[in-house]
Amino acid sequence: MVVKQKFSTKWKSSKQIRKQRKYRANAPLHLRQKMVSAHLDKKLQKAFGRRSLPVRREDKVKIMRGKFKGATGMVTRVDLKKLKIYVDSAKRKKVSGQEVQVPIDPSNVKIIEIKRDDRMRQKAIKRKTSKEADKK
Repeated sequence: MVVKQKFSTKWKSSKQIRKQRKYRANAPLHLRQKMVSAHLDKKLQKAFGRRSLPVRREDKVKIMRGKFKGATGMVTRVDLKKLKIYVDSAKRKKVSGQEVQVPIDPSNVKIIEIKRDDRMRQKAIKRKTSKEADKK
């Protein structure tokens, strides 16, 4: 009996949505972190020399699509299992009257401000910008 691999790093792309879903569903954590990336604001793009960054807790984002379009708020939680983020301004009421946060896809938001005191992120940004400067 041949057991198929759950995840392969050699897989590049496919037109078949089932294979794309399988790739995302079985991806390891280090790749899932990249999958929760969002576009940066124009000012931040110029400052960092890149288009997008992975969303972190306490980043300020603007929702660009969906029911909460135009709302801005802080990211309260990043769910790597579901590949969704939770913004404090995106809430809805349950039948019981309790307010719950709505999960939002990171591709539907734009990062307006980043959390500056995150050392790991500063290292990553510096590493990326130095690589791009070496290429030029």
